[in-house]
Amino acid sequence: MTEAAELPPAPEQARTVFGERFTDAVRYAELLADAGVQRGLIGPREVPRLWERHILNCAVLSEVVPEATTVCDVGSGAGLPGIPLALVRPDLKITLLEPLLRRTTFLTEVVELLGLDHVTVVRGRAEEVLGKLTPVHVVTARAVAPLDRLAAWGVPLLRPYGEMLALKGDTAEEELKGAGAALSKLGAVGTSVLHVGEGVVDPLSTVVRVEVGESPGGVRFAAKRAKAARTGRTRRRR
Repeated sequence: MTEAAELPPAPEQARTVFGERFTDAVRYAELLADAGVQRGLIGPREVPRLWERHILNCAVLSEVVPEATTVCDVGSGAGLPGIPLALVRPDLKITLLEPLLRRTTFLTEVVELLGLDHVTVVRGRAEEVLGKLTPVHVVTARAVAPLDRLAAWGVPLLRPYGEMLALKGDTAEEELKGAGAALSKLGAVGTSVLHVGEGVVDPLSTVVRVEVGESPGGVRFAAKRAKAARTGRTRRRR
């Protein structure tokens, strides 16, 4: 059996980024390195670079999330980027959306342990909760799917004039170009590639921003949302 990699001490940047929640950030890192690895949520080889590559890389997303908004973290997995974002931004109302039970179990444990009262864990796929979850201002995602497929899941969850913020790698510009037609059909009215985390992470975190107009997901998803809402009202009356 391979010996488990050791979690390195938190870098000084983490103290600055997380402030009074620094101790909670350390606890989260410890949970990822222990239970996260044991349950197959994080690869053991990722433990030595948990801080720079995962936790801080996600926390700096807070730089581009508007104040006092609602957020849905699609395919949250082990809580990245949702948990670091929640630690940095208590002003946000965050939903961690994840289809797999073992992951939602872990997320629920983390949320309770860290006392993240502004975070809710929901088990399900984006297409399953459409019309059931209240539309949000911001959808976040990291390492979930190629941009065109991710947008098909995430954009319909947005409220009018909301935005999707997807953490991507070096291929962000290329992905954005390739997804142009799909994004237009989903009601996107603006796209951009942002670089965040100056002085915190190197290389900087790359974020693809997709802004939508008055019909997130386009006409087809507007109809699906309306149908789901009608079904929900019928069930409540019963």
